[in-house]
Amino acid sequence: MTETKPLAGRTMIMSGGSRGIGLAIARRAAADGANITLIAKTAVPHPKLPGTIHTAAAELERAGGRVLSFVGDIRFDDQVEAAVRQTVDRFGGIDIVVNNASAIDLSPTAELTMKKYDLMQDINCRGAYLLARTCLPALRKSAAAHRNPHILTLSPPINLNPRWAGAHLGYTIAKYGMSLTTLGLAHELRPDGIAVNSLWPRTTIASAAVENVLGGHETLTRSRTPEICADAAYAILTSPASDTTGNFFLDEQVLTTVGTTDFDPYRVAPDGDLQLDLFLDA
Repeated sequence: MTETKPLAGRTMIMSGGSRGIGLAIARRAAADGANITLIAKTAVPHPKLPGTIHTAAAELERAGGRVLSFVGDIRFDDQVEAAVRQTVDRFGGIDIVVNNASAIDLSPTAELTMKKYDLMQDINCRGAYLLARTCLPALRKSAAAHRNPHILTLSPPINLNPRWAGAHLGYTIAKYGMSLTTLGLAHELRPDGIAVNSLWPRTTIASAAVENVLGGHETLTRSRTPEICADAAYAILTSPASDTTGNFFLDEQVLTTVGTTDFDPYRVAPDGDLQLDLFLDA
């Protein structure tokens, strides 16, 4: 760990990461010289989604990282256990866990199939819990070695305004399950010196989910780029674990705290109103 590259030599394991916010966070860590394991299902090109785990790994290595690509599904215990084991074997431990993988379906209750409901629960809520839980022995060793361990989950602040549950109950349950994992683990792991936080974008982010689910091209032009989340995540992950835990951060809030005043470079389009993301009240 160096002053100018604080994630150099640190090991991050991330669910997802083939594209979008996850890839941007991993790329920011790779620029420091971090070791990165990606657990992702996309091994061959998808007709509607850019990138694969292999293209992502190549990009991260070009950025300066060392990468372990694990083609797997975080719904299955044995695959997560294998990914964690291989990460420890190759890089010597785990210092950072990023729960990035997420499934989304905003259908109302009567239209949401139980298959889709189960998928969101298994990937979002259970997947975040499973990956964090499986990494606990390695994270405790990281803490004992003073390597500043963090768990970061891409999930929203818990907003009990009933509009969110009423609009898309299945998805809200799945995302708030991720946030409850942050809340509980932060309290449970504080004595161990392991930081646990959530990060959520204040505005929509230009991603495949926004393009395919949340409004298409028009919403993309009212969005920010994934780099705003990556820069915020980097600020969180390089902060002292003992001081930075149990928070539901918004990307803009984090960057304002570290001195960012100009957010225009993160805009997809130079003009127009930005669209507030889900689970946030104006």
